[in-house]
Formats: sequence, structure tokens, C-alpha cells
Amino acid sequence: QVDLVESGGGSVQAGASLRLSCAASGRPLSNFVMGWFRQRPGKERELVVAAGKSSSRTYYGVADPGRFIVSRDIAKNTVYLQMNDLKSEDTAVYYCAAGWVLTSAQDAQWWGQGTRVSVSS
Repeated sequence: QVDLVESGGGSVQAGASLRLSCAASGRPLSNFVMGWFRQRPGKERELVVAAGKSSSRTYYGVADPGRFIVSRDIAKNTVYLQMNDLKSEDTAVYYCAAGWVLTSAQDAQWWGQGTRVSVSS
């Protein structure tokens, strides 16, 4: 069992930055692919970006690599999502997930409770 707790969401103006955190407990993060998904109003949950078991591997879904950066702190069992130059279309509930692979929401074995990001223009 892996428990994931997100934090760091909020309401910001377009162009601002936010850093989401996901703290894991139960098992070491290094055993899993960790990722961030988002669910925009009326849309399905979609992969934003995932970090492989090796911190050098990153898998981008809908994220703009120039604005979204995922990182892992193995010692703290935490994964982060740095979001820069936020746009109104980034408004969504962001979910942390863990799994053996993460190419889609169906792959996730464990989910966090979600943290809401609201970007106003």
C-alpha cells in the first residue's frame, strides 16, 4: 500500500508559478514510476508528466516541458511538480499517482486525494 498526499495548489493569476508536492508513505518511491495527472472541468483525467524510477527519465503527457518540471526527492519520499507561467487552461484538480508504469490513468495503482489549481486571466 502506498499513501500519497498532495499539497501546494491554490488560486493564482496567469503567469504565476506554483509548486505541488506529493509525499508518499508506505513504500519507498524509488520502486515506482511517479506522476502527476490533472482533471479539468468536464474532461477526463490526463497525464501531465511522470518521473521514471531513475530520476533522469521523464515522460511528458500534456505538460509543456518549458513550463512544467517534475522532480523526485528519494530521501524525502516526495515528488514535486513545478509549474511556471501558468495559464487559465491549466486550471484543474491535480492528482499525484504511483504505479509500475504511468502512461494513462488506468495504469495508476495509487492516487492522492487531489489538489486544486485555479488560474485566472
